[in-house]
Amino acid sequence: VDAYTREQGLFHVPDSEDPTFSDTLELNLGDVEPSIAGPKRPQDRIALAGSKAAFFETLASFSDEAADELGNGDSRDEAELGSFPASDPPGDDPHPDEAVKPRSAPATATASERRSGDAVTVRMEGEEFELDHGRVVIAAITSCTNTSNPTVMVAAGLLARNAMARGLDRKPWVKTSLAPGSTVVTDYLEAAGLNVALDGLGFNLVGYGCTTCIGNSGPLPEEISAAVADKDLVVCSVLSGNRNFEGRINQDVKANYLASPPLVVAYALTGRMDFDFEAEPLGADDDGEPVFLRDIWPSPQQVKETVGEAVRAEMFTRSYANVFDGDESWQAIEVPEGDRYTWPDSTYVRRPSFFEGMDVEPAEREPIKGARVLAKLGESITTDHISPAGAIKKASPAGGWLIEQGVEPREFNSYGSRRGNHEVMVRGTFANVRLRNQLTDREGGWTRHMPSGEEMPIYDAAMRYAADGVPLVVIAGPEYGSGSSRDWAAKGTLLLGVRAVIAESFERIHRSNLIGMGVLPLQFPDGESIDSLGLTGEELFSVGDFDLGSATGVEVTAERDRAEPVSFTAGVRLDTPNEREYYRHGGILHRVLRDLR
Repeated sequence: VDAYTREQGLFHVPDSEDPTFSDTLELNLGDVEPSIAGPKRPQDRIALAGSKAAFFETLASFSDEAADELGNGDSRDEAELGSFPASDPPGDDPHPDEAVKPRSAPATATASERRSGDAVTVRMEGEEFELDHGRVVIAAITSCTNTSNPTVMVAAGLLARNAMARGLDRKPWVKTSLAPGSTVVTDYLEAAGLNVALDGLGFNLVGYGCTTCIGNSGPLPEEISAAVADKDLVVCSVLSGNRNFEGRINQDVKANYLASPPLVVAYALTGRMDFDFEAEPLGADDDGEPVFLRDIWPSPQQVKETVGEAVRAEMFTRSYANVFDGDESWQAIEVPEGDRYTWPDSTYVRRPSFFEGMDVEPAEREPIKGARVLAKLGESITTDHISPAGAIKKASPAGGWLIEQGVEPREFNSYGSRRGNHEVMVRGTFANVRLRNQLTDREGGWTRHMPSGEEMPIYDAAMRYAADGVPLVVIAGPEYGSGSSRDWAAKGTLLLGVRAVIAESFERIHRSNLIGMGVLPLQFPDGESIDSLGLTGEELFSVGDFDLGSATGVEVTAERDRAEPVSFTAGVRLDTPNEREYYRHGGILHRVLRDLR
């Protein structure tokens, strides 16, 4: 590190000259405020002081969502402007340089004023309590993003210890867990004696690595799940992860919030998202005195001293010195010999179909003619909407396939764990339970087959189109493919038979992944959209020929019964020579295989 930073001119000592930067940013630390993010996107920051009022706005939006013709996500607000990560900018963004403002509102509404009468009395493990909108049913300290920071992890442990000392406990409806990204975390928590307090509040170690943040929270208790389903409650999760897209955390949970580890503990104590930490006590101590969050929040000095005493360099050395050796289970795995991989008879790993029918030389790309719309989608469609990573539902195409293979539902595991099996993953594409395809009134992975008008799962419709030789397109609003850079969101799209995706704008990495799988990304003209062009999704789409070497636009025609066809010039989003070459080969996999000859 020393040698590298000196060579790069980054090494700094007190008498070093002040570096000259091409651009500088100034931040007034006095303006920094505690925040959370949610309920659907990590960029939707909410000031903690306004989180109670913000939840009531969220509750109202969920009530109105069924009539929302824009599709997935909230209508675009100021939090979106300039915040779409790693992306092509939305085409109609009038103020690209505006600062992102947190959602905040005066916390004037009380819970009793906003309640809808949907509260359910739940009896579980000898306790009786009321479950209502806004209840936090999952509180998880998870993800390497935050658990690699000893300061916030120690703060969470100290908060838990202080809470227990004042007689506080988590609410019985909150499912709690601790899943750090490294064994070092549990080492220094144990060294500080903080693991006892976290265990006492239910934040028991469940494993190391991706859990709740990737959709592996496990099911809610049956009593909780049944109550949520019975009244269609908008319940919440709070986690210290980095993604909270719809349907990702748990299929029963509609509102998901990102928070620091100590705030995760705080929400487990209150069990409510409609809570004002400044004005409302978390509970009462043994003397009947109210206990506020400020009363038990550890001081910076206390956190610093604990980190200094508990976190030691040898913990990291011990954990990582032999990290590539693996444990006994890893070392016991039998490795087959030979030059070629022997594909096992497994429902987890299968030989993929990406190379079936591939020629030695790339064929001319056939023009897209008479394509049907598989999905008509709104704005902010994430890769989680396209290819969910969480639990596999029994009543889904993927669940049905696993049952046919003799897999019991309790052994389904998750889409993420079965990403080595294309049979599962293609059936899971566009199967997110929160997807809203505007071709149907149903939420989830449903569509209408054309021209029959029959409503069916997206996978079933895609296979029916394939049998009839009908190519497919997807049409969408802005920010298509935002979120995790999930390769199966592009792979599954290809395997469904989708030849092109036409959207107002694309997330950069997903656009690149589509090209890498041979799917053509096309962009509506500036100022135009599905609505402005009057597209219903019932049209037959054709994409004209274009010069693969240089074309930036292509004529798209949408034909419909008893109406004039709609034509527009779509932007060809093959932005680099390499991308054009990948598309010519039918994708990066075909290109690489041909280069290996």
